[in-house]
Amino acid sequence: MGGVSAAVLIVEDDELIASSLVRALQSQGFSASSTGTVAAALEAIARQAPDLVLLDLGLPDGDGSAVATRMALDHPRVPVIALTARSDEIDIVLGLDAGAVDYVVKPFHLAELLARIRAHLRFAETARSDARQRQVVAGDVMIDTAARRAFVGTDEIALRPKEFDLIHRLAVDAGIVVTREQLIDDVWDDNWWGSTKTLDVHVNSIRRKLG
Repeated sequence: MGGVSAAVLIVEDDELIASSLVRALQSQGFSASSTGTVAAALEAIARQAPDLVLLDLGLPDGDGSAVATRMALDHPRVPVIALTARSDEIDIVLGLDAGAVDYVVKPFHLAELLARIRAHLRFAETARSDARQRQVVAGDVMIDTAARRAFVGTDEIALRPKEFDLIHRLAVDAGIVVTREQLIDDVWDDNWWGSTKTLDVHVNSIRRKLG
C-alpha cells in the first residue's frame, strides 16, 4: 500500500478469534484492529475507512451484511471478506450480495486467509492506480472506469464491487472468449486458490441485472 501498512478492520464477536487475527496480521506487517458488533464497526468505518474488512456475518446486534452494504455504498473500492461459520450456499450468496468480494468458512487456515487478504489488497491497489481509459463501451453497455459506474443505454446498473471488476474485464475484451481461469486470475488474483463458485455467483448476478 505505497509503503504504508494496510489497515485491516476485523469485525468478529468471538474475542479469541479476533485477538488471534489481530496478532497474526500485525506480525505480517498489517495495521489491524477489531470490533465485535455491527454498531461499533459502522462507527469505526465512519471515523476512518480501512483498506480491507474481515467481516463475521453473525454478530450479536445484527447481521454483518449490514456492514458490507455500508462499505459497498461508501467505500466501494475497499474489499470485504466475509468470515462465516455458515456453509449453506444461501448464506454465502447473501454475504456476496451485500457487497463482500470473497468469503472464508470457519474454521479456516490462517495461511489461506492471509493469502486472500494480500490478493485482494493487491487488486485494490492496482484498481486505484490504474490509468487506463475512463470509458469502455461494449454494445449498449458503457462502463465509466474512474467512477466505477456501468450503464445499459441511459440506465445505470447497480453493481457490487467485484461485479463491476468482472463486467469491466469482460467489456475490455468484448467478443473474445475468456476462460474461467483467466477471469479468476484477472479479477480475483493469479494466486487465487478458492472455489470458483464465487465467479459463478457474480456472473449469474450480472446476467440478471443486464436482463
